[in-house]
Amino acid sequence: MINIKKDFSLKTLNTFGIDVKAKQFISVTKQAELLEILRRFYASELFILGGGSNMLLTKDINKTVVHVNLKGIETVQEDENHIWLNVQAGENWHEFVLYCIENNYGGLENLSLIPGNVGTSPIQNIGAYGVELKDNFEFCEAINVQTLNTVKFNKADCEFGYRQSVFKNKYKSQFIITNVCFKLTKRKHNLHLDYGAIKTVLDQKNIKNPSIKDISDVVIAIRSSKLPNPKELGNSGSFFKNPIISAQHFEQLQQKFDLKYYVLASGDFKIPAGWLIDQCQLKGYRQGDAAVHKQQALVLVNHGNASGHDILNLAKYIQAQVFNTFNIKLEPEVNIY
Repeated sequence: MINIKKDFSLKTLNTFGIDVKAKQFISVTKQAELLEILRRFYASELFILGGGSNMLLTKDINKTVVHVNLKGIETVQEDENHIWLNVQAGENWHEFVLYCIENNYGGLENLSLIPGNVGTSPIQNIGAYGVELKDNFEFCEAINVQTLNTVKFNKADCEFGYRQSVFKNKYKSQFIITNVCFKLTKRKHNLHLDYGAIKTVLDQKNIKNPSIKDISDVVIAIRSSKLPNPKELGNSGSFFKNPIISAQHFEQLQQKFDLKYYVLASGDFKIPAGWLIDQCQLKGYRQGDAAVHKQQALVLVNHGNASGHDILNLAKYIQAQVFNTFNIKLEPEVNIY
């Protein structure tokens, strides 16, 4: 029997810690329960909730919130060099990465300490320190909320881009991802050391031949030094995407600013959003309990009692300041409801 809770607070189920209520709330631990709910309700009556890490809630949810809490990690294939793991959507992302590290399965170590659950990771094509989810993604399975059919999406089907996928655009709200399969290395790991401060920290520790655990430990240390723990200070990690600008725009800005940037294969330039915000003197800037984190300008935080609207108004103020200074429009990375 499905347990439906009324006027349920979502404060502990979103990493910003915004206290909004769900008209109705159901937590599902089995795929059969999820299918039963989809049969009982119109898809338009449902609000699907995963780890609550990539969202900003600005109002009460006048729908039935379905918390996808499916658990399990299963080996579906294995050979001398690789292992394929099928992971249920409700598994915590970082705990899954640590599981891989403990078993010497390589590929996800650079993605340590990213908040959220496995099921929502393909939607955003999560990424950090030179690695994206798509690099180790094999396929995912998702339920079509209209037909209730389970559809298998391979990498090409997902049309992954920078923090993008078909689930965020073309098929937004049309599918619920139930499980994700990853292809990981068992030996001869392909290590990514050149992005951010990973190599610098490894050199400081005099680690010449790092293991995947060494890389994970360094990434955890770097992220912990820059990013607040959502359990201690409400946040959703990086609030804005790193903008991509044309070579012409870059040349114009380079005449006025000592830019931080990454050159893309397309010839365009990626500019760190945190650096742009920092240049506008907004690191640590506060509007009531909504603030820019004092150590990482890309992170917006809730000091306790900020509403979703407070955070959103702060984000709009930041966007205006960056646009006025650099003629660059920052786009939110988080989903705003």
